[in-house]
Amino acid sequence: MEEVGKKKHPSAFEGKILVMNIAMAVLGAIIGLELITRLGISTNTSIIGALIAILVARIPIAILREFLDLNRQNLVQTAISGATFGAANAIFLPVGVAWLLKRPDLVIPMLIGATLAAIIDMTMLYWLFDSRVFPAKNPWPPGIATAETLIAAAKKGKRAMLLVYGIIAGSVVRFFFKIPADIAGVAWIGNIWALTMFGIGLIVRGYSVQLFGVDINKYYAPHGIMIGAGLVALIQILLIISKKRKSMNEEESEGYVFTRTEADIRFGLSRGFALYLGVALLLALMGGLYTGMPAGKFIWWIIFAAAAAIVSELIVGLSAMHAGWFPAFATALIFLILGVLMGFPAPALGLLVGYTASTGPAFADMGYDLKTGWIIRGEGKDKEFELEGRKQQYFAELTGLIVAAIMVAIFAKYYLLQDLVPPVDRVYVATIEAGASPQIAKYLLMWAIPGAIVQAIGGPDRQLGILFATGLLIKYPIAGVTVLVAIGIRLLVRHIYKEEGQQALYVLGAGLIAGSTLVSFFTSTLRLGKK
Repeated sequence: MEEVGKKKHPSAFEGKILVMNIAMAVLGAIIGLELITRLGISTNTSIIGALIAILVARIPIAILREFLDLNRQNLVQTAISGATFGAANAIFLPVGVAWLLKRPDLVIPMLIGATLAAIIDMTMLYWLFDSRVFPAKNPWPPGIATAETLIAAAKKGKRAMLLVYGIIAGSVVRFFFKIPADIAGVAWIGNIWALTMFGIGLIVRGYSVQLFGVDINKYYAPHGIMIGAGLVALIQILLIISKKRKSMNEEESEGYVFTRTEADIRFGLSRGFALYLGVALLLALMGGLYTGMPAGKFIWWIIFAAAAAIVSELIVGLSAMHAGWFPAFATALIFLILGVLMGFPAPALGLLVGYTASTGPAFADMGYDLKTGWIIRGEGKDKEFELEGRKQQYFAELTGLIVAAIMVAIFAKYYLLQDLVPPVDRVYVATIEAGASPQIAKYLLMWAIPGAIVQAIGGPDRQLGILFATGLLIKYPIAGVTVLVAIGIRLLVRHIYKEEGQQALYVLGAGLIAGSTLVSFFTSTLRLGKK
């Protein structure tokens, strides 16, 4: 007999929600592409989608008031964040590697391979979430932050209007003053230490000739620093994971019941690896790798690419769960270096690093979103409702990823032809070229040492080395000034208004990102209104 008053979770395919999710996914994909190509980083856009849903709910039409429901808002924020990280980190970043290798024939195979890998990536987290390996009760920090923002916004409807003010300000500042207000928004949301180093890196690169009398890019300083920082970042996260596992073993004896069993873990990992093997074979065939390698090495590439994809995904996911950041750049770089040492040719290395980079971001993002949903749904107290909500979030994330893939397929040429690629792609290509050039290898090795030192000093939470190197890769000094000024404003607001001020900056920052990136996309990327 059915329980009276049983809760029913809204469906991701409900007409209103599906339309909203597609619209938000388009916005998320634009934001992701603009940030990853112009600033080298992307940001969690969950708050933007959720607050837009709240604004829509306040339109005096009865059918739209349903968006006041936190579960519907959760589906919307899942779709937009999935599209943001999907378009930027999981799909376009791999495509950029093929382009920089001067192999446009590999762009479409990489686009297809990265899209399929991102879908497997996201699906595996769905299979593994709230298992012994990836418990729902673990931190997943951005997921907690999004849930708190949604709950606070539901209680204080006026906060949603701050998003509108932020969007207007971001649009005006970008359009009329050509100042990248999106980076100011990121500086109001992200880690202060990391973004300060990012700003310093932007300024050092932008003014290196005036400061040092030489262009540091010619000596591969940014690339080498990223390699050194990436190696240390990987060691740091492995140490964190090993420590956390010990403490988790103690917690498991407290009687917490996971919704995913040991059989689910075995199923998820084995099925995921089989799928990665299949996509690696497809990618190798589409990319024509069989023409440049003997049969044994060709088969080994397929096995190694699948292993790199799943290992990278798990490292990135564990990092996201424990620390709230994911070292996807670093893990892809490590497997690329291993590939260079194995003697794979350049096209095979390009597809390898692209394939590896495409796994992890969607996995981590799905974890954040499911954590948000888990909190909103009552932290698993109603198991049936929790599992149904999780399934609907999976469909919402899948919607976001499919929209992201379509957006990349349509607009990739606008970025590639303007040499707008994720800056870390230049590190990957320099690493591939170093295999054939002792001089480049010497520069990379030399600069890896200070990169490793800076990353080690900052520790895993601050990511000083990774963000400093990211700033050094981009010649955009005004962005450096903008981020440092924005951080100064943030510190002042926090000093005067404490946590309430920071909460307002989160919302305003999200608006700045949305407004600025939309203007940049239409005026700079598509060059609309220009002859």
